[in-house]
Amino acid sequence: MSGALVAATAVVPWAVLGTGDRTADGRRVAATAPQDTAQARAEIKAALEGMVRDRAATAAMIRVGGGRSGWTAGAGVADLASRRPADPAGHFRIGSVTKTFVATVLLQLRDEGRLGLDDPVERHLPGVVPGGAHVTVRQILDHTSGLRDYMSEPGYSTNRWRGEERFRSYSPEQLLKVAFAKPPHFEPGTSWRYSNTNYVVAGLLVEKLTGRPYGREIERRILRPLRMTQTVVPGNRPGLPRPHARGYEPLPTGEIVDATRMNPSLDWAAGEMISTTRDLDRFLDGLLTRRLTSGDSLAAMRAARRTDAGFAYGLGLQKYTLPCGRAIWGHSGELIGYLTFAFRSDDGRRMTLSVNPHTRNPGQNEVYGIATKVFCP
Repeated sequence: MSGALVAATAVVPWAVLGTGDRTADGRRVAATAPQDTAQARAEIKAALEGMVRDRAATAAMIRVGGGRSGWTAGAGVADLASRRPADPAGHFRIGSVTKTFVATVLLQLRDEGRLGLDDPVERHLPGVVPGGAHVTVRQILDHTSGLRDYMSEPGYSTNRWRGEERFRSYSPEQLLKVAFAKPPHFEPGTSWRYSNTNYVVAGLLVEKLTGRPYGREIERRILRPLRMTQTVVPGNRPGLPRPHARGYEPLPTGEIVDATRMNPSLDWAAGEMISTTRDLDRFLDGLLTRRLTSGDSLAAMRAARRTDAGFAYGLGLQKYTLPCGRAIWGHSGELIGYLTFAFRSDDGRRMTLSVNPHTRNPGQNEVYGIATKVFCP
């Protein structure tokens, strides 16, 4: 799973949502149009086409939002065989952006008094996490638990081609068994390290506290209230809803393989979800304007600590500071064949970008360049 805005260098409807925007503390501000000029749109469209031309993408799709001024653009093809144009409204795997959904549900449970951020995991999941009496819910959500990342073990990363193994089903318990076969990276709370294991534990916490599958809780608590009708938690289902662009992976031999279909249970609550640019735009706007949690819980999510990975990390939220000094909040995600970047600034500007890599992943300058055109004056 990608933990960084640029995966190549990684460590790892409008009427419903309103016409104005709010800052994180609830103050209403005028809806701000994001660089919404013909020139800006043309430059962003050209940047997407450049990634395709330079073989950093087979398809690239973007939604830029702010008040009622949202617009979409796309470049590239839906698949390399037919060469049909990619649909900017298509579905894609969102990878680690799933983590922000899971963290949001746990913060809602906190608002309901069903857990505390400083509760030891052992209190709610007895016997599940070795040393769980010393690992807190907060440390799980902000990646300071030290728990070893199961995806670092050979054959367990969905960012790599796994052949027929990509259709295997995995249970959360199997994933944790892999993670806990080796000691933690560090003592809880003493350092920071991105670990997908944390969000397998977080998904189990949701299920233990609610008595329902974590995906059903995401649907009940987030997707339905925000009318996110294009987002799914697929479970063991290997395909994507239509339309979608196909995802590809280059092999060391130079061959490009179709990696679109896969069983995403290996990612589970750490990264299995599928969405669209429209729905992710709704989600981030709803979350960061306090439509999903209390103000106190949102503040806790935004209490981001600096990391050595190029961003600050809160509770299921990444914070990037762009070259112009503007901060943006959201999450990036990677799952073989698909890269996602979903971010919002506090003045209401939003960007959701989906890229299907080709012979390489897009580089830092390419992604930061697009983000800067969206968010910076």
